[in-house]
Amino acid sequence: MTTLLGRRRARALAAVTVAAGLALVAGCTSSGNGSSASRTAAGGVVLVKAGQLTTCTHLPYPPFQSEIDGRVQGFDVSMIDLVAKDLGVKQQILDTPFENFKTGAFLNSGECDLAAAGMTITAERKKNVDFSAPYFDATQALLVGKDSGITSLADAKAKKVRLGAQAQTTGEDYARKQGFDPVSFESSDAVLNGLRTGQVKAVIIDYPVVQGWLKDKANANAFQIAGNINTGEQYGFTVKKGNTKLLAAINKAIADAKADGTYEKLYEKWIGPYEQSAASPSAS
Repeated sequence: MTTLLGRRRARALAAVTVAAGLALVAGCTSSGNGSSASRTAAGGVVLVKAGQLTTCTHLPYPPFQSEIDGRVQGFDVSMIDLVAKDLGVKQQILDTPFENFKTGAFLNSGECDLAAAGMTITAERKKNVDFSAPYFDATQALLVGKDSGITSLADAKAKKVRLGAQAQTTGEDYARKQGFDPVSFESSDAVLNGLRTGQVKAVIIDYPVVQGWLKDKANANAFQIAGNINTGEQYGFTVKKGNTKLLAAINKAIADAKADGTYEKLYEKWIGPYEQSAASPSAS
């Protein structure tokens, strides 16, 4: 996803201590908290704040991260939990605008150690941040109402339907390349609500988001996937350029999870039926 947003105001920052039950609390982290020695975790990884791995994300983006029953949970959260465990610290989550992930702003300013936001690995983004090995193979989906009469992306294009996408995402980029002038929404929830309320007749959005949304019976009764779009996208976690030790720790956690079956369990818990392609071991 590209995946959240130039025109939105910065969300209220919220910190979540995963190991302490992910209780949501207001506030923001500060850089330079204590000496580098006190902020050094296992493997020599230096953290922005002692005793915690600070993760920048953007809420909501289910099933990767969203607030459920007062706690931030999801696939990304669970994966980074594994990294924090290896480092011997707790994970803290900071909710930030998605645009900062593309520029690496919050990493460079020392607000966060890493970013985890269902973010597609692209050459342009690699100029600003270092990506982990891919941890998820992503595709896009064309979602429409069951009574829309739209049967494919080509059909939607021929009928010149009003189409929506999440702002500054690869889904929006793809829609533009296909000749659409998409209506831009701030978040995945806003995209889906735009479809539900009739603001748009179709949306292009990340397939795993659609998978989770259609688990709701009311949504499944009213909406359907008119086409799967394989754009060859892969998600990666990001760190500040040159932060090789943290990057190595993230990559190790991903590889270990895939090797011992943890990845598959988390995938099926948060996303749906596991497919081997989702655990592609290829590096970015």
